[in-house]
Amino acid sequence: MTARGEVFLQALGAEAERLHPQLLAQMRAVAPARDRAEGVFEVAGSRFGRLSALGRPVVGPRMLVTRFGREVPFTLTLRCGVTASGRATLDTTREFRFRGSTQYITDRLTTTVRPGIVHNVLGARGRVEMLEHCSVTDDGALRMRTRRVALRLAGRRIPLGGVFGVDVDLEDGWDESRCRRTIRMRATNPLFGTVLEYRGWYRYVDREDGVDHAPGRSAAQ
Repeated sequence: MTARGEVFLQALGAEAERLHPQLLAQMRAVAPARDRAEGVFEVAGSRFGRLSALGRPVVGPRMLVTRFGREVPFTLTLRCGVTASGRATLDTTREFRFRGSTQYITDRLTTTVRPGIVHNVLGARGRVEMLEHCSVTDDGALRMRTRRVALRLAGRRIPLGGVFGVDVDLEDGWDESRCRRTIRMRATNPLFGTVLEYRGWYRYVDREDGVDHAPGRSAAQ
């Protein structure tokens, strides 16, 4: 059986003990075959709007968001796994339910032999890949920062840096007062500034009763 957050637990190693206790408990919980979480983004999307779609022929589908909104409901669908070499994987689909349009971003995280580093392949065609460093903030949140970005196209791996690079900064934490996960992500480019962002909250949803369950709470609470 695989832990829900095994990919992060392997990457963090002993540092995982510094995660907020509720966050750590959820990551150590046994992952269902298909996991789901529901939440709301206070803000989400790209301020470049439909201009973002110009990059779709290059990066492929389920990689770019062409809308921007507030109070955007979203769903996370997650599936944990293990490679043939024993490295943990996490496949995630993010469903953004904008008014009048539903859009998706998919990725696969895989642990590496380097402490703290995970490999991230994004989009349905896996053309964008990142090396991201995992750490724990002072308040116990998981933080991920981009170290390298590359584009796989026509059988070639093209490193992206400088004006072509993207810096992704993500924090996944815990809201003590509301007993729910928090999420904040910003992707920036040196030339265009913020190209994608989202921030909000979410809870895991039980597959059978449709009720969110946080550690320390019952279904009736």
